[in-house]
Amino acid sequence: MAKQTLKQGARQTQRQRLTPLQLLIGQMIEKPIDQLTEYVNQQLIDNPALEAKSSEDGEWDDSPADESLPDPLQDTSRDDYDDHYDEERIPMQEQTPRQDPSDSVSFYDKLKEQMGETELDDRQRHIMEYLIGSLDNDGLLRKDIEAISDEMAIYHNFDASTEEIEEVLQLLQQFDPPGVGAQNVQQCLLLQVRRRKEGWMKDVLTKIIDNYFDDLLKNHWKKIQRSLHLDDEEKEAVRNEIRKLNPKPGAALGEVQGINIHQITPDFVVETNEDGEVTFTLKRGRLPDLEVSEAYMETVNSIKNLSRKDKEVLPMLKKDMDNAKMLIDALLQRQVTLTKTMAAIIRRQKKFFLDGDEADLTPMTLKDVATDTGLDISTISRVTNEKYAQTQWGIFRLRFFFSDRYDNDGDEVSTRKIKSALKDIIDHEDKSHPLTDMQLEQEIKKRGFQTKRRTIVKYREQMNIPKSTLRRQ
Repeated sequence: MAKQTLKQGARQTQRQRLTPLQLLIGQMIEKPIDQLTEYVNQQLIDNPALEAKSSEDGEWDDSPADESLPDPLQDTSRDDYDDHYDEERIPMQEQTPRQDPSDSVSFYDKLKEQMGETELDDRQRHIMEYLIGSLDNDGLLRKDIEAISDEMAIYHNFDASTEEIEEVLQLLQQFDPPGVGAQNVQQCLLLQVRRRKEGWMKDVLTKIIDNYFDDLLKNHWKKIQRSLHLDDEEKEAVRNEIRKLNPKPGAALGEVQGINIHQITPDFVVETNEDGEVTFTLKRGRLPDLEVSEAYMETVNSIKNLSRKDKEVLPMLKKDMDNAKMLIDALLQRQVTLTKTMAAIIRRQKKFFLDGDEADLTPMTLKDVATDTGLDISTISRVTNEKYAQTQWGIFRLRFFFSDRYDNDGDEVSTRKIKSALKDIIDHEDKSHPLTDMQLEQEIKKRGFQTKRRTIVKYREQMNIPKSTLRRQ
């Protein structure tokens, strides 16, 4: 038997630290307009050196950004972002209207309320807020714990171990609705079952989800029934209980509250004129213009001439002024960065903005836009996160405009174009005899796409389209 030995040693690691201004810029860039407005209004309350200017203009200038400006977060060097996105297109007629916050409670606010009722120390509270903000629209946390630890360290200058994050995540998973904070659908369903009363049904549901999850997804109920020795009546009872479980607890909460999880307020409005020119406006909603209070500056200047005792408050007053100036600078940099990014997206996807045909979307990744703008790929990732653009064809997530490249016998095509063709084939198939993946491969090749069966399976699963046996009607 081989002997095991323990070695102890020191290892140096280098982790870049961003300046306070860069950290603030990163936070401002990541926030959609509604969250940004809420944050700024809170700063107006907390910082006496900050004032709102009276302004009649509700929009920023939509002229192109100065290409010579550097990336405010250029010190970051992460380029390992996944370029596969949930492709969500929101037709104009299905647009969710904005609602008065007093009339409804958002998914985020509901979780924050429960957080306030949970006993947490300052570190746990900070981690919890970050976890809640990282949930997707289904209420699931699809990010890896180590990735979250890295993000908090790099972008928020907050070192949290994976153990700390895991501990707080377990607390979040106790919140309502059941299943929120799960890291995958299987865990989501298990979290819901664990809240049930003890008994035979709970035991069976746990066994099925824990040990036969793949069979459950494939609808192999005969195998499940045989393995767990269920009679036909018991099998149907279990199936009915399985159907009551919700793989998207976040969406369920949105329905209970009478709203969608996130109220959609576009950050950009894209317009196309008759000459084929595409322009856009960066919206500011109710975001106020800011300035440093003149009265506050006068107070600071007058204190300089006072006694030594009175001057003891001077550092605190200067800190307020510095924070006010830093926020104003960060908001300006946000405007520049978002403008440069949207301009680059429109340049690459101009044909789509002209005709609205999804098939005209060209392959485009975060790296492409980063190259076009001179910004870091991590900056582009934050800009395009939870931002929307309103066009004459509907309201779209910015991530909608991105897709990978696929080598189609030497011709580079967008994976979105292949997915669109695949979806069209499935939509028009005979539902009594749905096409198998092998048959889908043959049909997609008839449309000029040299796509392998394994790729068909991957795209079908990415679009949440079940296999043929589950599509039969």
